[in-house]
Amino acid sequence: MTPRVTLAIAVRVLTQLRRDHRTLAMLLVLPCLLQVLLWWIFNGSPLVFDRIGPALLAIFPFFVMFLVTSITTLRERSSGTLERLFTMPMGRLDFLCGYALAFGAVAAVQAALAVSVTLGLLDLHISGPAVLLGVVGVADAVLGTALGLFVSAFARTEFQAVQFLPAVVVPQILLCGLLVPRDALPAFLEAVAGVLPLSYAVDAMQQLAATTATGQVWRDVGIVAAFALGALALGAATLRRRTD
Repeated sequence: MTPRVTLAIAVRVLTQLRRDHRTLAMLLVLPCLLQVLLWWIFNGSPLVFDRIGPALLAIFPFFVMFLVTSITTLRERSSGTLERLFTMPMGRLDFLCGYALAFGAVAAVQAALAVSVTLGLLDLHISGPAVLLGVVGVADAVLGTALGLFVSAFARTEFQAVQFLPAVVVPQILLCGLLVPRDALPAFLEAVAGVLPLSYAVDAMQQLAATTATGQVWRDVGIVAAFALGALALGAATLRRRTD
């Protein structure tokens, strides 16, 4: 991997996003709007919003980044752009890390906006430091980006990329502890949830909501980051240089 090439890829992606106002709005505004909608739904039950609001601060960035990244990468391949890029002195890891760096920068802005809206306007109550909510949100968004880059290698059309949502994203949402505490799941499902990265992001958010202790939060962030790095490595191993 060459840092100069990786940075050039990241700048290219950010330039494209700046020109694509609809995608940029989806990345930055949609998580905030979903949080507002959730607050509105539970307007008469603020305790319910306080319970699930932190978890959804982890889930929404993961979901949105996975969807946008997988489709964007597939569009690069189907249009022939990816094949032209690989005629230059650029490695697979340069491409993937450049995308992860660009979307990671967007994720930082996304997390700052979502946390500001949720804590400021929607009055979500948490015990831990607010800045750690943003850190977990960024880590989770980068995880969604990495998984989106990985699964895009196995899709041939944008529709096929979307089909990975129920296979990769939905099971993690169902088992992460949002609907039912993980320790209340059947033993097999609890074991499966323990190897899914979104579970640790939700654990970190719930820990911040309940206590001021941050040791467990940093451990969970490290696990999420390790999953993201693993997904990038797998993506580099499976990324095709040529368009079929």
